[in-house]
Amino acid sequence: MHQISRHLPQFAAYFTPYFCDGLGRLVQRSGALDFTVLGGRFLEKTMQYLTEQGVALDPEGRSRRYDLVVTCSDLIVPRRIRGSKLVLVQEGMTDPENFAFHLVRTLRLPRWIAQTSTTGLSDLYDIFCVASEGYRDLFVRKGVRPEKVRVTGIPNFDHCESFLDNDFPHRNYVLVATSDMRETFKYENRRKFIEKAKRIADGRPLIFKFHPNEDPQRASLEAERHAPGALYFSDGNTDHMIANCEALVTRYSSVVYVAAALGKEIHSDLPAEQLNRLLPLQNGGTSAQNIAQECLRLFEPGAAHYPRRTLPFRRRIFRLSPGTVTKREKLG
Repeated sequence: MHQISRHLPQFAAYFTPYFCDGLGRLVQRSGALDFTVLGGRFLEKTMQYLTEQGVALDPEGRSRRYDLVVTCSDLIVPRRIRGSKLVLVQEGMTDPENFAFHLVRTLRLPRWIAQTSTTGLSDLYDIFCVASEGYRDLFVRKGVRPEKVRVTGIPNFDHCESFLDNDFPHRNYVLVATSDMRETFKYENRRKFIEKAKRIADGRPLIFKFHPNEDPQRASLEAERHAPGALYFSDGNTDHMIANCEALVTRYSSVVYVAAALGKEIHSDLPAEQLNRLLPLQNGGTSAQNIAQECLRLFEPGAAHYPRRTLPFRRRIFRLSPGTVTKREKLG
């Protein structure tokens, strides 16, 4: 978001950490969502970055009305921002379409239950900027309206070659990038995963980079127990570590795109053919500018306007037939 704002000098830009409203806001304030981007370490790191960069802050967008809102998730779209022109930007890899995804689609449950697999399905935005043609096809297949999708590339994954210039002191190792599956209520056998990484390394040095959402103490104890002698890091630039490695071992993570763009040996849960198809555009770091241009086009005279398809509460909950007209619809 910060990179995009630099290409929009026409706007007075304000920043806020990701937030929710209604009942979700009460849950957020209770601390029950501290394992997500809505709280805990993620929120602390976000505020630290924004403070260090010296950008203007408007927590939860409360102090003013906005002409344009740019966000990297539509799993929750607070009502406060729905009256603005809204641009959704793909953040990274999306979760696979598991049972939760199909349950949410079938029963019209809240999108966040299926996590990022439902990215783009709110239809509460004007345009959706995505990483590649492959991702465009994926989102359209899921139900995203094709006329709203723009293939712009996405910042942080569009110039992976730049990561080769780094000061990480190690070279020629197998990097094991762990996941936060357990923190997000998915099953993972960490011992089995580490044993797999050791077999892949086949004598090559192992370095572990723990997921930022993991419990670092637990992760380090597991690495010491099952891969004694291996180095491990809970902090540091993962992209630089990938740039210096011979091979990457991970589960289902956006870091595979950096490894693929740099031609690394990859062992992950994502099939190679799918990985190559979804690989974000490598455009030399111009994605933020591309996205900014798409934002500006929304304000041009005669710009195409795509209505946002929102369902009344009663139809959404009780699944009225498409031809049924409710009192709320007549009034609205």
